[in-house]
This record gives sequence, structure tokens and C-alpha cells, in this order.
Amino acid sequence: MTEQPFLRTAVRVFRKLTPRAKVAVCELPLTLVVTGLIVASSGVWPTLFQNWMLVVGLLLHGTLFLACFLVPWERLPSNASLIIPVLDFVALAFTRSGSYGVLPGLAVLALFPVIWLSASGLRAKTSLAISFAGPLVISLPAFISHLPQPTAADIFSVAVLPLLLLAVSITIRLSGSNARIQQRRVSERDQALRQLLAASKDREMLLETILDTIDVGIVAVDSKGKTVLTNNQQREFLRLAKTGTSTGDDESFIHGLDKQTPLPPDKRPIERAIQGETFSDYLVWFGSGPEQRAISTAARSMKRPADDGFGGAVIVFRDVTDVVEALAAKDELVANVSHEFGSPLTSILGNMDLALHGDEEIPAAPRRRLEVVERNAERLHALVQDLLLSSAAVESVYLRRTDVSGLVENSLVSAHAQADAANVGLVADVPSPLWAEADPLRLGQALDNLISNAIKYSPGGGQVNVKAARNDGWIHLEVCDTGIGMTSDETAKIFTRFFRTDSARQAAIPGVGLGLSITKSIVERHGGTITCSSMPGKGSTFTVVLPAEHDDAAAAS
Repeated sequence: MTEQPFLRTAVRVFRKLTPRAKVAVCELPLTLVVTGLIVASSGVWPTLFQNWMLVVGLLLHGTLFLACFLVPWERLPSNASLIIPVLDFVALAFTRSGSYGVLPGLAVLALFPVIWLSASGLRAKTSLAISFAGPLVISLPAFISHLPQPTAADIFSVAVLPLLLLAVSITIRLSGSNARIQQRRVSERDQALRQLLAASKDREMLLETILDTIDVGIVAVDSKGKTVLTNNQQREFLRLAKTGTSTGDDESFIHGLDKQTPLPPDKRPIERAIQGETFSDYLVWFGSGPEQRAISTAARSMKRPADDGFGGAVIVFRDVTDVVEALAAKDELVANVSHEFGSPLTSILGNMDLALHGDEEIPAAPRRRLEVVERNAERLHALVQDLLLSSAAVESVYLRRTDVSGLVENSLVSAHAQADAANVGLVADVPSPLWAEADPLRLGQALDNLISNAIKYSPGGGQVNVKAARNDGWIHLEVCDTGIGMTSDETAKIFTRFFRTDSARQAAIPGVGLGLSITKSIVERHGGTITCSSMPGKGSTFTVVLPAEHDDAAAAS
């Protein structure tokens, strides 16, 4: 485990050396070994230095080592320093020949220049040829001098040693080639990773620029509910949410649709998203006072691929204050106009009733005309009442502890006569009690609209089912009928004011298309949602989702 750090440190130190120092370090092992062996042997064989060939060999070794420092290798070509290991073979040939009787195994020291040449950048054929020829040159003088009866050491040095060192050279070359291939691959992967990192940083910068450019607040949370991304617009919304006078421990001012009641923490958009909910068009109010803004929120959760669990969510915040104020102004205008229509219509209907049912006899033809006027005046009066009701539906709701099952029962009792006349059965499956924080007057109005529509749009008889249940802090209420149904395009527009389906108009079913719009406004004022699923000839199902009463409140009650 400690070898690799040591080798890496040695490589880093070697790379920092000057060219002369690098050549000297490569030559140093051979010089030290030769010097040590000769010095040690001279103590046992004092006459060793009397051989002129040994002296020449030692002088060559010393000269080559000094040349490592004296020659300006940095000014010469990169492979110029390889002349040193080549001349080492010559020096070893003189040294071995001069000390053959004492040190016949010096030919093995050819391993040092062979390693140097094999690990260098010299061409493979050249380094292999020198690695074979060098040991052969060292061994031949002794082999020739002992002919015709060479010793076993001579035969080994001539026949085996060159092949052995050639094999060593080949092994080093292959290992070096493999190391270079691995290094090239690592370098390529490193380059690819650098390119990916640069591209990732570019995409991150582009994403941040886009997010900070749009006028929509965005928040992303991870699987643990921790915020991992937000943009400038959202930070501005958060600043807005902290303006005002605090009335509690929470410094954020996020209110419900009445602009005054603070939302409980678990009903706020980010908390709902962390709980795994997916929603859209969830309207809340940020801040307080003159700077208060209406914010429409939406959330989409992400699933973990491994276990399909919660993997995070993205929540979007959009300022819709201008739209909300425009709708409020429109509703106020509709209410004022409808109110102004109400008085003359009441007068017209009153006088028509006196004329038609008074003591004076009216001829048949004028009576029929007056009856037509009365019917159309009553129809216009009903339309005015619906418009007034529609404008009133957007007023503030007053929430209190309400039993939804009681509201369903009251609506079914009220609709019983209409159902009998249309030959429609009414079936309820609602647990009792079913507590919620709701406005009983407004929510009862919404239930009356849904049940009345279910009966009205089942002209051929059938059955209306009303179901309700509590699930994860929400009340799910369904009103299903077996009536004429709608197409998918009609279903998408069914909550639009004054919209009526083609089948309803063809069947001459009375109505002006305001009931479901009023119902949607009431449900959203309660912080809930309403959806519709339908198929032509298969009936329709309206699903209302409302916040249930908090468990702590229910326990206290």
C-alpha cells in the first residue's frame, strides 16, 4: 500500500530534475555497483589493478559518469544521452576482460544499460538489437581467449546471456507499451471527463441564465425535502412573503384565498410537494398589506427508478395578481349590472302577473302574447339570478367545522322530487360523520349544483351515485351519473362560464352554463379541486377533493 505513493513521489521528483541530473541518476546504479565490486575485490586480490584492461574499463566508467554532468544534454537532441548506455557495454567489456579471473560474472551488469535503453524512447528494433549485441560484445573476448576449450561461464555468457537480456528488453518494451497504452487511455478518459465537465458547466450556466430570466419562480427539492435549486424570481417571492407584521412564530406570510387566514405549514405549496402531492393552479397570497400578491402554484414530483419512491419535486410559482384583480373587477361589474337588471325585471313580472291573473278579462290573442312575454321575462330573471349567484360565489367563504355527510344528505333530500320526476335513482355511500373545514352554505350550494346536473343530464332515467371518503388528510367526493355523457373536448371546457354541450342543446335541457363554473369557484375557495371524467353515452363523474379537518382539531372536538 505504501509502495505506490513512494513510486509516485519518486516519479514526480525525477521529472523535476535537470537533463544532466536525469542522465546521472540513470548512470549512477551501474557506476556504484562496478565501483563497489572492484573495491571489494581489490582487498582480496591486490594485483587486480595491474591488468591494463580493467584500468581502461574503470576509466571509461568514470569518464561516462562525469560526462553525465559535463555534457550539455539540454542543448542536444532528446535521444543523445543514450550514447551513455551504449558506451557502458564497451566499458563493461574492458572491465570484465580485465577481471575475468576474479569476477567472471560481471557480464550480468549489462542488465543496467539494457534496462535504460529499453525504457527510453529509442525505436524498438534499435533497442532490441543493442540489447542483444551489447551483452554479446561483453562476453566474446573471454570466449575467444579460451578457445578451443571455453569454460561453462564463457558458453553461458555467449549463448544464454544475450538471449536472456534480449528477453528482458522485450518484456520491458511490452510493459512500457502497455503502460503507455493505459496512460493514453487514462489521458483520453481524463480529456473526455474534462470536456464533459466543461459542457456541464456551460449547461449549468445556461440553465441558471434561463431560470433567472423568466418571470416565474422555480424551486426544486430533493428526496429529503432539501432545496437544491431556486431562481431570482423565487427569491423575490420569498422576500415578499416575509413583509408585514408577524402574528406568530412563523415569519413567512402565506395566506389562503381570503388573503387574511395564514395557511397551515402542511398546506403550503412546497410542503405539499415534499409530501409527494402533485397539483396545479393552487392559488395562495404572499405577503400582506399593499404589496400582497396572488401566486398560482403547481408541483410535479419525481420518482426514484429503484423503488418508485419520492425522489424530489419541482414547484413553480407565478404571479397572477393582475388576472385575479381583473376577474374580481369583471365579477363586480356582472354583479352590478345583474342587480340593476333585477329591479325592472321584478317590476315587469309583477305587472305581468297582475295583468294575466287580474279581474279584467283579456282576449285570447293578447293573452298568448303576454304569456310569451312572461316566460321570457322569467327566463331572463333566472339568468340574472344565476349571474348574481356566480358573482357571489367568488366572495370570501367562511370556514368552520362542518359535517360533509350532513350536507350530502340535505342535498339528496332537496333533489328527491326532481329525481322522482326524471325517474332517476339516488344512491349515497358517505361515512358519517365526515368532518371538514368548510363553509356549509357554499359547499351545500356546490353539492346541489352537482346532484341537480347529474339528474338533469340523465333524461332517460338512470342512477346517480354519491360517494365520499377521507384519504391522507383530504376528502374525496364523487358524483356519478349514467346520463348522456360528454366528449373529451367538451369535458375540458365544462367548467367555463356559459358553456353548454351540443347534446344538451339538442335535447333542449334548460340551463345557461353557469352552475359548474360556480361550483368550481366554490371548491377552489375551499382550497380544493374539482375534475370531470366522461364518455358519450356512458355518463359523467365529477370528483371534488377538499382539505379534511386537521386530526388535532378533530381530537380536541
